[in-house]
Amino acid sequence: MNRTKAFLTAVALMLIATAAYAQGSLSVLQGTVSDVNGKPFPDVTLVIKNTESSQSFTVKTDPRGHYVMAGLPGGTYAIDMKVKDQIVYQTGLKISAGTQPTFDLNLKDIMEKGKSADAEEAKKREEAEKAFTQLKVHYDAGLAAIDTMKAAQAELAKVPKDQKDQQAAVQDKINQAGTTAVTELTAAQSAMKPEDPNRAIVLSRLGEAYESMSKWQDAADTYQKSIAMKPDVAANYNNLGNVLARLGKVDDARAAYQKYVDLNPTDAALAWRNFGIVLYQANRMKEAIEPLQKATTLDPKNAQAWLLLGIALVNTMEFKTVGDKMTPVIQPGTIEAYQKAIDLDPNGPVGAQAKQGLDSLQAMGVGGIDMKVGSAPAKKGNKK
Repeated sequence: MNRTKAFLTAVALMLIATAAYAQGSLSVLQGTVSDVNGKPFPDVTLVIKNTESSQSFTVKTDPRGHYVMAGLPGGTYAIDMKVKDQIVYQTGLKISAGTQPTFDLNLKDIMEKGKSADAEEAKKREEAEKAFTQLKVHYDAGLAAIDTMKAAQAELAKVPKDQKDQQAAVQDKINQAGTTAVTELTAAQSAMKPEDPNRAIVLSRLGEAYESMSKWQDAADTYQKSIAMKPDVAANYNNLGNVLARLGKVDDARAAYQKYVDLNPTDAALAWRNFGIVLYQANRMKEAIEPLQKATTLDPKNAQAWLLLGIALVNTMEFKTVGDKMTPVIQPGTIEAYQKAIDLDPNGPVGAQAKQGLDSLQAMGVGGIDMKVGSAPAKKGNKK
């Protein structure tokens, strides 16, 4: 009798739903629920909630695991499957207005798919961990090689210039370490996904390796790739400025240093001093003056910057001919730059070099030099 009543109820619901469907406004959702063995699952409660209106509908499965829910407006629905008032599964679907969709729920298939997904996720996690381990091995090896290379460069600086064999041996060590650094860091970044944000860090260190090997263009290209991924890392702009200046791309280098200053204004003096030093080392004295002037203005207590400014100004000094004699025309600020270096480092190597610079200018017949440190020029009345 109960089965007959349930059947008649289902028929009545279907008739109501058909009438609503004919009006083109409401929908009828039906389907079958199966248990973990794939068999019909009776007496399961489905709570069907419209996520837009929050209107909720409840229906139970019959002895055949079948359910029918009529009168559903079109929209997106969340479905909770309950067994003995406990939610055992949650899902959702979208229903178009005036339709009669079938939506079956098979817990056996759902569990098997879940197991498959878990296995796939475990496999992906294992592969990711393996890739990370390999990446870290290459990355650490690259950093170790950079450290070895820098130590060898420091060693080379201490080798006497007449010790050619020793110089060659240390240079070989530098070249080998540099090659290893590039190889390992290239392998590390190749092992990473293109969108991995940590790739920018590896590229930055790879640029450092190229820079240490004096491969300026490779270094510039690599720093630019790192910047493209992480444009807010100030140090990359300083490094890029260094190598662009080495390449003679002074305007581009200046723009890189300016970007560094914009991101890290507290180190503005350091940036312009670095720019001046790189240009000075490249014998681009005229171009070195501007950044060194900025550096000394921002940090007037740095003796090295004043010394380099003095040397750069001397190297851009012009000469005028008076009769048969050539007279030096000293650049404004030259003597002051040397004197500042002396005042800041009176007993050190920087002050001593600045003193030599002033002595050289005196020997050339440049007037107006009144040194405050060291031997003052002898007065005419004291000559013997």
